[in-house]
Amino acid sequence: MCGIIGYIGSENAVPIIVDGLKKLEYRGYDSAGLAVYSGGGFEVVKRKGRLQALESEIEQNPIKGFAGIGHTRWATHGEPSNENSHPHLGHQNKIAVVHNGIIENYKQLREKLEAGGIKFTSETDSEVIAQLTEYYYKGDIMETVIKVVNRLEGSYALGIMCIDEPDALIAIKKDNPLIIGVSDHGQFIASDVPAVLKHTNQVHYPNDKEIAVLRKGSVQFFNLDNEPIQKTPETITWSFDSAEKGGYPHFMLKEIMEQPKVLQDTFQSAANTGDNKPIIDSLDFTRFNKLVITACGSAYNAGVVAKNVFERLCGITVEVELASEFRYKDAVVDDKTLVILVSQSGETADTIAAMREAKSKGAATLSVVNVIGSTIAKESDFCVYTAAGPEIAVATTKAFSAQLVLLYILAIRFAVQLKKLSPEAERELLAQIKALPEKANDILKQVDLIQQYASTCVGCKSIFFIGRNIDYAIALEGSLKLKEISYIHSEAYAGGELKHGTISLIEENTLVVAISNCKRLYDKIMSNVEQVISRGAKVLLIGNCPAAGANETDKKLSVIELPETNELFSPSLSVVALQLFAYFVAANKGLDIDKPRNLAKSVTVE
Repeated sequence: MCGIIGYIGSENAVPIIVDGLKKLEYRGYDSAGLAVYSGGGFEVVKRKGRLQALESEIEQNPIKGFAGIGHTRWATHGEPSNENSHPHLGHQNKIAVVHNGIIENYKQLREKLEAGGIKFTSETDSEVIAQLTEYYYKGDIMETVIKVVNRLEGSYALGIMCIDEPDALIAIKKDNPLIIGVSDHGQFIASDVPAVLKHTNQVHYPNDKEIAVLRKGSVQFFNLDNEPIQKTPETITWSFDSAEKGGYPHFMLKEIMEQPKVLQDTFQSAANTGDNKPIIDSLDFTRFNKLVITACGSAYNAGVVAKNVFERLCGITVEVELASEFRYKDAVVDDKTLVILVSQSGETADTIAAMREAKSKGAATLSVVNVIGSTIAKESDFCVYTAAGPEIAVATTKAFSAQLVLLYILAIRFAVQLKKLSPEAERELLAQIKALPEKANDILKQVDLIQQYASTCVGCKSIFFIGRNIDYAIALEGSLKLKEISYIHSEAYAGGELKHGTISLIEENTLVVAISNCKRLYDKIMSNVEQVISRGAKVLLIGNCPAAGANETDKKLSVIELPETNELFSPSLSVVALQLFAYFVAANKGLDIDKPRNLAKSVTVE
């Protein structure tokens, strides 16, 4: 959940590290720091708060070096403070370490080191790594790193520097993201690609417990037996500009506006001649008698939408499980089960654990991810990639929309294999999906209307979202998006459940957002709308069938009309309006939309 950046090369590492940390802000953090080797030792600067505090300190007291490591910390062990910030040094200042992850046995290790007279300066689990490395160090940093990681229990991505070997930067990972970038002027370690895109599009994706040794002009990889490993870098197709705001006030708005292209690119990748099509065509769904979708957060909501689509098209029962629950239950899966894992980053800790649990029981695994080389992508039996490009805002938008498209196409493909769809029906459904980008663009043209309505909602204390069937599934995502970035309490309910408790919360001027794309259920959702209006609520009705029968003269009712599409694919249009609504509510409150408080882009620890 934190961010790591490291550099060793021919240029001053300080501005490179600071710029890299800025590119990793979306991951969430409460403090930042860096350490560079300056010739006589390590120069370390650490500050609680935003990166501006770190930059200000460096401007007042400049430092310089050609090798360094930086870190943005999201507190797990110990409160946000200068002392608890990374990098951490060993007791003799010979070792500097940055760490993402959680060391589960840090208390035992700390007690052992403290019993030997070593004094700690922080409350973190991460300092144990620096102190243990220095404790074991006898002149060979590789031998030391191997000994240290064999003692660690938990997850980690590490950047390690040793004062006795200033021409080397060591990196290793386990269950936490880490990439190695290579360029003409130096080498990089980073938690994610955007941190290095300004300098290179050539990156290595190390596997767990592979040690990378970076020097000014080379990168070498070793296993824990200190044997060399040959690896070939991969080329990132994202452009540097794609990870910039491009004139928009926030990344989130830019990424919302990019969705028509993302929908088109993802469709092309899976339905025509793209890289995903051979994977999808190779899947034999007829050998499975059970389908489970597991994910976290917005990806879980995509799974709830997909459940409706799979069940309707394939005529099968689909289970959707929160990955954080799946990993700890005695999941009933076997070799006749296909488990679909959905994760934007491919590094979500709970989803990784769910995948491994499913595989241990013999289930086949299919992942839907956005990051090439991520853990889930590499470990799942099959993988399809969303064509979303880099998504910087913490609250997902375009990656979610891309996930939906791939899940739709998978459902269609499986239905054909099960002989539930004729070739003609398949072509018609694919044509409906192909038309989504243009229809999404039509919604984006209503931005002024949505912005105007959102401006009236700034003072809301609680907002409810309701829908029925697949409209309820996407209401879950609309509610999550709003609470993530606006800090307004929000819940989503199936419309039919209103009278089972929820309606007691409706009072004068409570806002209810109703989703209406299911024509067969239109009268039902309108009955719910009338019920809440009669109790004083204001209603925002979003959908492609809201106008008929709606009392447009009712001052309590506002309507945002969506283009017509197949009911099964309507979430792809509803969500664009819901994202814009959430965005403008938060913008009108003057909030930090791209980096909402307490949240991180990729949840890589429990």
